[in-house]
Amino acid sequence: MDRGIELVVIRHLPTVGNAKRQYIGWTDESIVPAAVKPLDVGCDLVYGSDLLRARQTAELLFPNAGYQADERFRECNFGEFEGKTYAQLEEREHYRSWVDDPTTSAPPEGESLKQVEMRVLEAFRQLPPGARLVTHGGPIRLLLARFAPEQREFWSWKVPHGAIFRFHWDSEEQWKEGERCTSLSEAQLMGSENT
Repeated sequence: MDRGIELVVIRHLPTVGNAKRQYIGWTDESIVPAAVKPLDVGCDLVYGSDLLRARQTAELLFPNAGYQADERFRECNFGEFEGKTYAQLEEREHYRSWVDDPTTSAPPEGESLKQVEMRVLEAFRQLPPGARLVTHGGPIRLLLARFAPEQREFWSWKVPHGAIFRFHWDSEEQWKEGERCTSLSEAQLMGSENT
């Protein structure tokens, strides 16, 4: 009997740059110290972004697990917008173009959402059933837009730091075929003051 497939996707805990509402894509910041309880002490292996904030979050949540880093699970490369805030960028014409169409437009020396989606989906499809994944807000929104039962746009998904999404497919065939999951649940490790 097929019991279905579940994949758990977690957004990393916040960093100082996140608190300042900066674009923190490929910048390798540490998380702000946080008191969180481990999720699954029996988990052997966690997958995730190769950036420090994802690794540190995984260490806190899965203290007995190994960590398999994959740069394809990184946040968007914000290029010249990296480390800056909306207030610092809002007057720039290229920034306005990117905000209006982030799917095909990219920050100077950065990535479009289409480029991010291609690498994230490639890596996600290679995860084993039951995988635990620690990654970033952009990749999680892309996965929700692609696989959630309810079809919604990228920006409509709220993905606070410490959010936990459980994707469930009724069968391995549905998962392998890339169908939308049959159920999705969300939990939160901490208060949702950061989005």
